[in-house]
Amino acid sequence: MAANSSTGSATEPPGLETQWREIDNLNQQQLRAGDSWYLLDKRWYDQWKEYVHAGDQNSSSYPGKIDNTELYEDLESYHLKERLSENEDFVLVPAEAWHKLLSWYDMMDDQPPLERKVVDLPSTVKVEVYPVEIYLCLSSNMESTVSACFSRADKIREYRLLMDRKSIWTLKNTAESRLWMRSTDTSSERLRNLNMTVLDACLSSGMTVIMEIRNADGTWPTSRPQIMRNSADEDSYRGPPGVCGLTNLGNTCFMNSALQCLSNTPPLTEYFLRNSYLEELNFTNPLGMKGEIAEAYADVIKQMWSGRHYSVVPRVFKTKVGHFASQFLGYQQHDSQELLSFLLDGLHEDLNRVKKKEYIELRDADGRPDQEVAEEAWRNHLRRNDSVIVDTFHGLFKSTLVCPECNKVSVTFDPFCYLSVPLPVSKERVMEVFYVSLDPTAKPTQYRLIVPKAGRVIDLCTALSQATGVPPNQMAVADVFNHRFYRIYQADESLSCILDRDDIFVYQLSSGCVDQEGEEVVMAIYMRERSHYRDYGSGSNSYSTSLFGHPLLISVPRAQCTREDLYQLLLKRLAPSSEGEERAEEEESSSEPDRGSSTEEGQSASGSTDTNSQDATDGDQSAGVEPSGKEEEDEDEDEEEEEEAASCAQANKRLPGRRRYTERQKKALFTIQAVNSNGTTERGMGEADAQPYIAIDWDPDMKKKYYNENEAEKYIKHQSMDVPHQQITVQLQECIELFTTVETLEEENPWYCPTCKKHQLATKKLDLWSLPEVLIIHLKRFSYTKYSREKLDTIVEFPLRDLDFSGFLLKKTVNSTEPPCRYDLISVSNHYGGLRDGHYTSYARNKDNGQWYYFDDSKVTYAREEQITSAAYLLFYQRQDKIRQPSVPPPVPSSSQPENHVSSQTHDGMDGASSCVSMETD
Repeated sequence: MAANSSTGSATEPPGLETQWREIDNLNQQQLRAGDSWYLLDKRWYDQWKEYVHAGDQNSSSYPGKIDNTELYEDLESYHLKERLSENEDFVLVPAEAWHKLLSWYDMMDDQPPLERKVVDLPSTVKVEVYPVEIYLCLSSNMESTVSACFSRADKIREYRLLMDRKSIWTLKNTAESRLWMRSTDTSSERLRNLNMTVLDACLSSGMTVIMEIRNADGTWPTSRPQIMRNSADEDSYRGPPGVCGLTNLGNTCFMNSALQCLSNTPPLTEYFLRNSYLEELNFTNPLGMKGEIAEAYADVIKQMWSGRHYSVVPRVFKTKVGHFASQFLGYQQHDSQELLSFLLDGLHEDLNRVKKKEYIELRDADGRPDQEVAEEAWRNHLRRNDSVIVDTFHGLFKSTLVCPECNKVSVTFDPFCYLSVPLPVSKERVMEVFYVSLDPTAKPTQYRLIVPKAGRVIDLCTALSQATGVPPNQMAVADVFNHRFYRIYQADESLSCILDRDDIFVYQLSSGCVDQEGEEVVMAIYMRERSHYRDYGSGSNSYSTSLFGHPLLISVPRAQCTREDLYQLLLKRLAPSSEGEERAEEEESSSEPDRGSSTEEGQSASGSTDTNSQDATDGDQSAGVEPSGKEEEDEDEDEEEEEEAASCAQANKRLPGRRRYTERQKKALFTIQAVNSNGTTERGMGEADAQPYIAIDWDPDMKKKYYNENEAEKYIKHQSMDVPHQQITVQLQECIELFTTVETLEEENPWYCPTCKKHQLATKKLDLWSLPEVLIIHLKRFSYTKYSREKLDTIVEFPLRDLDFSGFLLKKTVNSTEPPCRYDLISVSNHYGGLRDGHYTSYARNKDNGQWYYFDDSKVTYAREEQITSAAYLLFYQRQDKIRQPSVPPPVPSSSQPENHVSSQTHDGMDGASSCVSMETD
């Protein structure tokens, strides 16, 4: 079935239970390479699940046509948005399930299906949501490029086949060619192995592949396609060793940031530059990676410290990481700390000097002195783990567990490679909402509110009440999405179900939502525009409609829930004064002949009686309805009105309690129709529903003349939006204190008490015993619970020098041979942005010249110490007694240095400094 098929092509779906059973069974299919799966908007899919589980074909949760609008970058190119997350933005369904849903519900007009293939990649089989989009060009004309999409499982040879198949360029079949990959702005690399996959070649979206054709005389046009930057050839570049960027291969800033921090860790980098690793590569360790990670890392470090590159392409390293850790396959954004943890462990096992690990049974302290137990634990650790990573990064902490039932105390000493310290979690949350007043002349106002993080919707209303003076029980809160209500919240619902990116509207009601007698009804109002033509092809005689504008929530006395009363009430919400209507009726009745149409009173409410164009003239234009001069009706419009009048008259005969009267036939601004929650399926006005939904249907001509859509959707920013929320500022020492605070184990992770012989929720306390030469501190900015996911933007103030751990160490200095416990900062991994759209960079102090630099993928600039601020995520500290003085003087910035590399500003006048802190996403 075509993706943009009309509504009439949808088939009659089976029962709701059958629908759920069929789709759920199909969704259990295993992924098989080559199969097609389809992306579905998560909100539409959730709405469909709610609908089929409701068990009512007429339920208001009917999802309507499949709508993937929110997944597209725009509705012209239909390119998929970047960084969409499965089960958060979209769900994947197999082809058979997709075609069933499409045949039952149809799809929004013109939207293409989001079909994706299952690919077999190393260590995993997955649906390739984002194929690789590559630019292709000839070496003779690199300015003229064409784009093409490839799977990561495709072979490189597909590039040449594609060029031949599509006749992109006129090439002789016998023409010998070779391919180059533009690796940086300054160089290109030969793609020699055409049987290599796109994944193995580390080709990513946005990269360029250059085809070079051999000359007729057997020579090649160039030895290498030259890509110059300010006429400075990379082959002749000489710069400070280690001051080198890393090319972003596609969302790999997380990896680049971690690599820059490790690259600027002196003992580790010198170990590789001295080639010490060659003698210690462990090819037999079953926990290692056959030395491949260590060798790939060594290659990157040697290139970065050669002083011959502006930027290095870590594609081989990226490929190796993906081979041994499938979570890092592809080009999705990841956590730099997770990559660092994997890399430190991989380097340790690849370089472990212990070739055969012996089994060691760990002993509990059993009351022995801490010093004795700690020394025993460290000896046992070294019997199985001995590498440069242990030498540089491993420390020891004391773990104390106490059983809450028998008070059994268990003490162990465990090694660590980095400290993951918690951040104080705020009990408050900042939320932004749009408030819609009862006053139709008032535009919606955007407020920034502070609410309890664990609060409920009523707490949000209470906070807004303090700003507006409107009682909380006269507010209704809703999530507005795509011109409709995605969800209308109850007062006791948790605020955790509202995401920061949701558009939350709070509506003032004329009274409490629904009083005890049920005399007030809260109605949801949608704005719809009718098409000019009836949809005869669908088998009906109705007009198709499209939603626009912001919906409304209003409370209406139950006695006024008639079409005519609703019409007048809604008219006042759009145009606050109705005096003009009365004057206009008097003027028209004296100047125009009476048509003598005999109708029911209900015609006025349904839109067949004219509350003429002057309705809008006395209203404030901010409400969206505006005057547009006197309306002149032609014969076609008269015929249309009469046809509508006859149709409405027939419909209103079925409505009880209608008085018959004779009135001149006129045209209304809009008609009213009961609909479902999506504003699609028409419903009877008398049908019972927990939440009534009403659509205001505008004739296109009337909407054009009397409704100013741009004006209606404007809003005002309250002064609270101008006051930035004060971020919490804490000291690093406070985070370390939290790390050593007594806590109770969670139910998911109990401790087995050897005395009670059962699992217990024991209390646990961690204390630092000994620290390594280089101490990595991981600030736990990302909070994941069963209810929410968030990034903590708490500002952590940390010292650049003299970080003193003497107050945190249990092991006290016994003699002068003990190392000091003061540390200086040597590098920082930064994270900017939120959970899904963040960007990683790093600051690092060069070990040779002592200068700080800012690394943003391939760009490197000078940095001042005061720039190293609130975005810190990973902190690298080196013990002061191991820090050597710079071996060369710090560089003097020169204007001759290449653009986009080390900045030519002086330390006192760095115009580009601020731009280093304001980062774009990958």
